[in-house]
Amino acid sequence: MSADATVLGGGNRIQTYEDFLKVHGILLAASGIPSSLHRTLFEKLSNDTFDSGDYFQIEPAEDVDGRQRRLVFTSDSMEKDSNLFLVDHAWTFRLSDAYKQLKEVPGLAERMASLMCVDIDLNEEDEDLDENETKLSAEEIVEKELCEIKEGRIDTLRWLELDELGIDDSTLISLDLPTKFPNLIALSLYGNKLKDVEIVSKQITQLKQLRALWLNHNPVLESRGDHLADVFLQGCPQLEIYNSHFTANYGKWALGFCGGQYRKENPGHDLQSDLPLQSVTSLDLSNRRIHSLEKKVFSPAELPCLSYLNLRGNPLDGHSTNELLEMLRGFSNLQALEVDIPGPLGDGAAEIVESLPRVALLNGVDAAKILESGKSVVDSMLHPRLPEWTADEPLSDRVIRAMWLFLMTYRLADEEKIDETSVWYVMDELGSALRHSDEPNFRVSPFLYMPEGNLASAVSYSILWPTQNVERGSECCRDYLYGIGEDKQRSARLTAWFHTPQNYFTREYEKHKMKLQSKKHQPPPLGSCASDRLSRSDGTALRVYSDIPQVEEFLTRPEFVITSEPKDADIIWTSMQVDEETKKVAGLSDKQIINQFPFEACLVMKHHLAETVQEAYGSPDWLQPTYNLETELTQLIGDYYMRERDRLNNLWILKPWNMARTIDTTVTNNLSAIIRLMETGPKICQKYIEHPSLFKGKKFDLRYLVLVRSIIPLDIYLADTFWVRLANNSYTLDQNSLFEYETHFTVNNYRGRLNHLDTSQFVKEFELEHHVNWMDIHSRVKRMLRSVFEAAAIVHPEMHSQTSRAMYGVDVMLDSNFQPKLLEVTYCPDCTRACKYDTEPLIGNGGIIKGQDFYNYVFGCLFLNESAHVSPL
Repeated sequence: MSADATVLGGGNRIQTYEDFLKVHGILLAASGIPSSLHRTLFEKLSNDTFDSGDYFQIEPAEDVDGRQRRLVFTSDSMEKDSNLFLVDHAWTFRLSDAYKQLKEVPGLAERMASLMCVDIDLNEEDEDLDENETKLSAEEIVEKELCEIKEGRIDTLRWLELDELGIDDSTLISLDLPTKFPNLIALSLYGNKLKDVEIVSKQITQLKQLRALWLNHNPVLESRGDHLADVFLQGCPQLEIYNSHFTANYGKWALGFCGGQYRKENPGHDLQSDLPLQSVTSLDLSNRRIHSLEKKVFSPAELPCLSYLNLRGNPLDGHSTNELLEMLRGFSNLQALEVDIPGPLGDGAAEIVESLPRVALLNGVDAAKILESGKSVVDSMLHPRLPEWTADEPLSDRVIRAMWLFLMTYRLADEEKIDETSVWYVMDELGSALRHSDEPNFRVSPFLYMPEGNLASAVSYSILWPTQNVERGSECCRDYLYGIGEDKQRSARLTAWFHTPQNYFTREYEKHKMKLQSKKHQPPPLGSCASDRLSRSDGTALRVYSDIPQVEEFLTRPEFVITSEPKDADIIWTSMQVDEETKKVAGLSDKQIINQFPFEACLVMKHHLAETVQEAYGSPDWLQPTYNLETELTQLIGDYYMRERDRLNNLWILKPWNMARTIDTTVTNNLSAIIRLMETGPKICQKYIEHPSLFKGKKFDLRYLVLVRSIIPLDIYLADTFWVRLANNSYTLDQNSLFEYETHFTVNNYRGRLNHLDTSQFVKEFELEHHVNWMDIHSRVKRMLRSVFEAAAIVHPEMHSQTSRAMYGVDVMLDSNFQPKLLEVTYCPDCTRACKYDTEPLIGNGGIIKGQDFYNYVFGCLFLNESAHVSPL
């Protein structure tokens, strides 16, 4: 949000409506507030009028068990665009300050937790315990069950729950469950400390009658979860449910469990003698990873009373769409159906309803309304994401995760702070109770009120007004993605607030992955070399024009002379972008050498860099998985879901396309956060290097300088000196550390303390710390750097120019295996950073490169074809 900085004389407050319009004209136009309401806005702002309590009421939302609040209209009626209301901001902050404020500002965490409905402990089983009652240990529970058998109250134990009891491998062995309870049908060991694959598999596979096993949230699954599944299926041939998912063996017992037939009181061991599914009316099969609906058990004959069915979150890829629809048409009593849309049953709600005429409700929406409204009801058919937390989790941690469901954002901009980071805010309780609808009846817009006509006096509000006629009792809703259609990935972006169909996203990710895997490396195209030594026909020095003061100061070689006239120069060395219009205005010719290449955006803009590398090589090991959020959000969500399914690290870093100094750069593992951060500008989302190589416990990266003489053929050189940039804090993956700039970022000459280390000192100490040979690492870095510029030549041969030379900074990080990872490429005409330090070359001719010599050897390499202090790539 930009603001008109009109100042009223003497700091006087705005007195008239006309002055209000003069000061806020741009803001009013940007807000979308109807002009007919501008005077009302002025009057309410001037008088500080908060009258929404006369028209609205906040109440728990029953459709989500009170875990959200909704806003209800309580007046008789209100016409479209007839009134507006001021909504206060309960919390305003920069993202990097969020966690600190929650910890330090009295009452803030408590208010936000209440507003976001995360202040309630949902562990109902704990609430039912008497204050003096203590939780039994695993050994005590086993002993209690043995007594039940010995005293004849039960003949044998078939269902055992040992959740969150701290059971480790040795405890599991000592419990000796196979001997004591050989007839177990269901065993839950959820949330314990089991680690050893051999111990766990040996104990479990002795339970030959086992049909259900829960090992969720045990360390043993982190590395060998899929392997264990195969072991258990071989050792327990009747196993139908494993970690809440159906196995390939699933049958009547699994369906009966999901239909509420089987629980601890009724384990259902004798499936042959009864008809367990005949009375099932409601069947929730959501998120069971079902690939095929087995007709022997899932049929109208077995489930004659079925009226409600939930199939969300299952691949169902063992059937065609027509087969699934035909199967469901056989259930004559089926009236309510929950499915993914798009999904296995089709891409649209209307076509599904048309194919299943008996279904009256699809995803909770009346079928008649779907047929009438078509795609416009899709958003309302999505299940909302609800905040999750654990009982012992601090309120501040709960709020940090939940806040992405409530945040809104704007950016302040004036001449002095054009690149300032964005401001995030949470509306007060009334504004935060506005839920989403794809057919909203209200709209909300941020507004910056400047009572004294300048930013120093500014106060932020949100403005609420009706966009439809509303009647008493109506729920008041807004469109969370107002103005964003499918051309801007609306359906994918709704994933920030709703559980959208995972199968659709994972399929799109698999397509993306296969496309990358199909890319083949090809050598760059051949061409004539343009990197001959430059010279003037009369033998005089080459004239250099530069707008960089350090060039004039440090370029002292006699082969070059500084000129103040661009049109007279042989070499233009500038920090500005030179396009055809610039050439025309400055009187430049096509024969002058310029220190930039055409189309170099394919390297120096982060999204183009990823596209260039991926087009050339697909997914090389040295480029982390990278997505352009403006065009590849769907694929990123699919990748996120796949990692979540496979229990892989899901930490990502978001970077603006073309901003320096880590402005608006964020590290997060929260999918809602990733999607919402798109609102502050175009970004790439890149898999975070969660296990980097460390130097004395701190994260670091390396800035290399690459000198490019020619693109076709590729003629590039690496400066023998690189710069080491160190984080200030010790590295950790603790969730709260993700907000600590000086822990996860190394560019600290703009924020924090600059932590620079001399190259030779770093190499010596790094080799001692990690017992490695730096030259081995350096050779891998060199191969990677050449591949980067080869990719540009392969994909963008139009980058070649006979009148271009350039220097680029390439930022590299090493992972914990000392493999290089590409971070970014920057246009680097200004070596001021390099000139600040006396640096010793790592490889090459020996000696010391003083700061004042830097431009001399750079110009010598690029324009005189010298090789001092550079190595060819």
